Amino acid sequence: MPVRTAPASLSSADANLRAAYVREVLDLLYPGADPGGGTEFLMIPDRRRPRLLVPSADRRIAAAAVARYAEPQSRLARVKRDAVVMALRSGASSALLRDRVRANNGTDTIETYLRQVLGTDLYLSVHIGPARANRKPIVQVLAADGTTLAFVKLGTNELTRRLVRDEAAALRTLGATTLRAVRVPDLLHTGTWRRHEVLVQCALPVWEPRVALASDGCAEAMREVALSCGITRARLAGSAYWATLGTRLAAVTEHPEGHQLSRAARRIGTAAGDVGLEFGSWHGDWAPWNMRPVAGELLVWDWERFTTGVPMGFDALHYDLQQRISTQSDGTAAVRQTLLAASSLLAPFGVTAPSAVRLTALLYLIDLAARYLADRQAEAGARLGVLGRWLLPVLLSTVEDL
Repeated sequence: MPVRTAPASLSSADANLRAAYVREVLDLLYPGADPGGGTEFLMIPDRRRPRLLVPSADRRIAAAAVARYAEPQSRLARVKRDAVVMALRSGASSALLRDRVRANNGTDTIETYLRQVLGTDLYLSVHIGPARANRKPIVQVLAADGTTLAFVKLGTNELTRRLVRDEAAALRTLGATTLRAVRVPDLLHTGTWRRHEVLVQCALPVWEPRVALASDGCAEAMREVALSCGITRARLAGSAYWATLGTRLAAVTEHPEGHQLSRAARRIGTAAGDVGLEFGSWHGDWAPWNMRPVAGELLVWDWERFTTGVPMGFDALHYDLQQRISTQSDGTAAVRQTLLAASSLLAPFGVTAPSAVRLTALLYLIDLAARYLADRQAEAGARLGVLGRWLLPVLLSTVEDL
């Protein structure tokens, strides 16, 4: 059985981890000699469960920040979001939203940097995400009229600096292609502030009315991305992808689960034989919360995992798995269900032979597991960071039957 390597931090509630992160991220964005003397933020929804920090001085700006904060994934979430927006606009927030926190008062803050970069007055709201190895400061930039001007990501350690650079490169690459079904954010600025990597991208119009997504609309958009940088055909053993995956697995062999992954990969490689695959591009983290269907196109953001030269159909498998693990508590069952659905998920990408379907699905699980280990998601306290609790049991038992 997979080694269980859950750190103690995994037993902490996500709310506690988010709350602790508030002060950390504000000190990073607003370094200064006067703690608590700068901009005051409302903590949305409250101090115990912070999701968003919005400036308290202007309720119009605060309401706009909440309205365009994220893409709610359920009707209840939309109702809650809209209730907060209404409270802010009406002024009832002073009674309902009481938890506040102040940033430091300094002269070299992310706010002063962005004013210089964008050449305009602005307000900031700060996203407070769940504990993950790749968690990074994400800032929403708003104009004085409440218009969302941009979103900003900061890379503050080795992993997140690389991801910010990778997303900038992805936006440049995709900006040079012709995408019709998918709309990608425009890259506005990259730079360095206080040794942190900074990426400024335009705000996609997520406030436009959502439209019903055709049954094959998502797959069509994923296929467009898959073909965007060209495709190659090869047997697995002779592909650049297999060589790269081997290097990635070798880099995590010090992790107990890394040995099991490498052993599983070798078995998959042997079983692959003469099976041919097509290799294209993938978003890398295509999930319901990273997209919004609007009239005529699909808005898609968070391109930091974009990669070329991967088996066709990886995005479809990832989307399906993310949907399942976000709506059910049994991650192991979610992995099994995605494997069972692989044939229909991969058909739009031309992957129809049973051997190619099975090979692609197993390679996706290996690829995802290698990412989790390389990023040290378990050590960071990520909810699904411990692969032995959900992904590895299914992967290893399936590989044994090859």
